[in-house]
Amino acid sequence: MQSIATDIYIENQYPGATLGVINLPHGLVQVDAPPSPEDGRAWRAALMNLGGGSERLLVNLDAHPDRTLGARAMDCTIVAQEKTAHVFRTRPTTFKAQGEETGSDWEAIPGLGNIRWVPPEITFSTQMTIHWGESPVILEHHPGPTAGAAWVILPDAKVVFIGDAVVKNQPPFLAGADLPVWLDTLKLLLSSTYKNWIVVSGRNGVVPVDVIRAQKDYLDGVFTKLEKLAGKKSPPEAVDNLITPLLRPFKIPGTQLQKYTRRLRYGLHHYYSHHYRSSGTGSGEE
Repeated sequence: MQSIATDIYIENQYPGATLGVINLPHGLVQVDAPPSPEDGRAWRAALMNLGGGSERLLVNLDAHPDRTLGARAMDCTIVAQEKTAHVFRTRPTTFKAQGEETGSDWEAIPGLGNIRWVPPEITFSTQMTIHWGESPVILEHHPGPTAGAAWVILPDAKVVFIGDAVVKNQPPFLAGADLPVWLDTLKLLLSSTYKNWIVVSGRNGVVPVDVIRAQKDYLDGVFTKLEKLAGKKSPPEAVDNLITPLLRPFKIPGTQLQKYTRRLRYGLHHYYSHHYRSSGTGSGEE
């Protein structure tokens, strides 16, 4: 567990999302959970050493299985943006470790079996403020990576948890994305509003401003390429030709190449089919 500011910690040792926790007089506000229930129990045990108040609250930054599969093991109240909650209402009650390969981290975890989803018990639309101490914790809707993506904002400490809005040295998750909205979200993150803030990626921990700029430039390129395909009325299969050039900017270890290739293929196909070949509405999940 790494301290990034007074009473604010992150953890990157578990597969899946970067975890966060804010230690407040009233209790702990936790950001996301590891996908493995076993890791979730280990993380919960580690949190007991922080002391503080007795209450526990878990914030899901979106509905991705990498950050929500292990929520039950955290054994606390869950809060999320209302569109993220809607995803859980449309899912089967029980998660089954099978189906399409999406390039997610949970797919490499053995023995997950059947897990019952835990939907959020508290939801918000635009913003929610938690007053568990002298400094507020603000939950705010920032769509783009998914329709229900949210940030956890600590204005006094100048720390912001941004989920999958920015990922470093790996392709982003695109299946539930809206690229123009995502680019606007990144413009806000690069604006004076968040100048000199500690920005916590949901996959890589603290990221500097040059990584945020690189994410914006990358998504600009992805959007331009997809628009060109759509302008030619290309079939969804044409996105396969984008995979190799879109992997090129990353320094990917050989052990991760197959996973990231699957992630891009799955994301590009779903994005293109939803935004350019279908008039239906997506669920916003990966």
